[in-house]
Amino acid sequence: MASTPSDPSGGDGPASGVAARQEPGGAPPEALTSERLDAVPGVLGRIARERAAAYASYPTGGPRPSGRPASGSFAEALRGTGVAVIAEVKRASPSQGAINDVDPVTTARAYVAGGAAAVSVLTEPNHFGGALSHLAAVSEAVRAPTLRKDFVVHPAQVLEARTHGASAVLLIVAVLGEALGDYLGYARALGLDALVEVHDERELDLAVGAQATLIGVNNRDLRTLSIDSSTAPRLIARGRASGHEALWVAESGYDSADAVAALRGLAHAVLIGTGLVRHDDPATAVRALVAAGA
Repeated sequence: MASTPSDPSGGDGPASGVAARQEPGGAPPEALTSERLDAVPGVLGRIARERAAAYASYPTGGPRPSGRPASGSFAEALRGTGVAVIAEVKRASPSQGAINDVDPVTTARAYVAGGAAAVSVLTEPNHFGGALSHLAAVSEAVRAPTLRKDFVVHPAQVLEARTHGASAVLLIVAVLGEALGDYLGYARALGLDALVEVHDERELDLAVGAQATLIGVNNRDLRTLSIDSSTAPRLIARGRASGHEALWVAESGYDSADAVAALRGLAHAVLIGTGLVRHDDPATAVRALVAAGA
């Protein structure tokens, strides 16, 4: 494996002490081309191109950790009769600016104490204040499975998710386009679940066509940062009506018990970030949302 460049996620580089081995099959996909990235519009495209530049010198492959993530399956943690809560650790966002300079481990522990089924950890440094070191520390500190939340444009980011303790990685269809299937296959080969994120009907069709089994619908249009709270209910209902077997996650704009309660019988889980990191007592906040979704 080539030497590891400086960590572009603001963390401490690859985690040490992880048993690794090369496995047949599941070859890493190619990094996204500049032509593909130039086709991604707005804020989303700008951040995706920044991430591509940060990973430009990274090798596409490398030794793979053996076994499964220690915290277990992200997808299985979301199964149940109610709406599971995925609680997110982030310090900033492009739409909100600086939110709260939280300690990732303290915050994640509070989320889990409040009943969060899983924890999402931002690793993008420039717009969200994230770092790979946050992911590694949270994954080590809590029993709940973790999601690497970033803008994946290079296979090294998927491998990093696994070596830094995540059970799942976010794959954004608006960024990956037709490369989704290759990245989804690579994540699975590494023992990761993939939360495949969509925002419109075309992206949903791509996710279904790639046989994604964990699909998140984002109410926020990442190109413009605007939110339409009807997006997730509409697309989840469409996906379920198609007969496609998947776990469905509603994302963005769910910061109240009433909003979560409205998802019962529709979404399997809800991902919540800003409202929780701003709360003085995140454990209590999560507990109320979990109760609303039960």
